Amino acid sequence: MSTAREAFEDAPAGSATPRALIVSLFGLYARDLGGWLATATIVRLMADLGVDDQATRSAVFRLKRRGWLEAEKQGRTAGYRTSAEALEILAEGDHRIYGRSRAASGDGWLLVAFSVPEAEREKRHQLRATLTRLGLGTVGPGTWVAPGHVEEAVLAALDRAGLRGFTDVFRAEHLSDADPRRTVRGWWDLESLEATYAEYLRRFTDVATRCESAAGLDDDDAFREYVPALTAWRRLPYLDPGLPLESLPEDWIGLRAEVLFARFRALLAEPAARYVRQVVRS
Repeated sequence: MSTAREAFEDAPAGSATPRALIVSLFGLYARDLGGWLATATIVRLMADLGVDDQATRSAVFRLKRRGWLEAEKQGRTAGYRTSAEALEILAEGDHRIYGRSRAASGDGWLLVAFSVPEAEREKRHQLRATLTRLGLGTVGPGTWVAPGHVEEAVLAALDRAGLRGFTDVFRAEHLSDADPRRTVRGWWDLESLEATYAEYLRRFTDVATRCESAAGLDDDDAFREYVPALTAWRRLPYLDPGLPLESLPEDWIGLRAEVLFARFRALLAEPAARYVRQVVRS
C-alpha cells in the first residue's frame, strides 16, 4: 500500500488525528481552490478544529514525507499542494464516500484469487492490504470476495497498484442452500463493522441533532462540526463495500449511520465551505 494511501485511511471512527483532519481539508476544499493552501491558512483552520500550531506543522511534515503533500510557494507565501497520487486517491474516495451504492442480491459476487511467488513476498503484503482497503472479505487462503457491483473499482485499484498480474478475477454466483446472512458473516467480520458503525452513531447523533435545532448556525461552527464528522465517516464506506441487505442482519446499523452522515452533509457542507473560502480570502 502506498504511503499516500495510508494517510487517506488514517481516520478511525472514534477520533481524528491531525494528519487525518488535514487530509480532509485538502479533500473537501483545496481542490476547489486551485489545489493549494497557504501554510498560514492550514494552521488557522486546524486551530478552529482544536489542533495547535506545532501538531499541525508536524502532521504536514509527515504528509509531505508520505507523498501526500508537496511544498510550493506562491509569490512569497509558503504553502502546500496535493500531490498527483493524492488527487487520484481523493477522486476514488469521492465515489466511495458520496456516490455510495449498495449491492442487490442479483448482482452476484466477485472472486479474487491470487498467487504470489515467495521471491516477491512484499507484493503479497501489498495485495492483501489493497484488497482489505477495498473492503473485500475472505473465503479462504488466497481467495477474496466482494459484492459484484464493485468490480470496476477493484479492477482499477489492482491495475493502479500493478498487482493485476498476480490475480485471477471471476464473476460468481453463490450456489448454496445456506442462510446468506450466515455465509456473509463468515466472509466479513460483521461484529467489528457493527461496532464501528455504533461508535460513529454514538459520537455524532447528538451533534447532528444539536446542529439541526440551532437557530442560524454560524459558518465557523458548521466547519468545526462537519470536518470531524466527515473525517470519521470516510473510512466506513471502505470497510463496508455495500453488501446486499439480504445478506446482512435485520435492521442493519450501517443504514442508520448512512442517514446520519447524509444529515451532516445536507446541513453543514455548504456553510463549512463558505467559511473556508472566507478564511482563504482574509
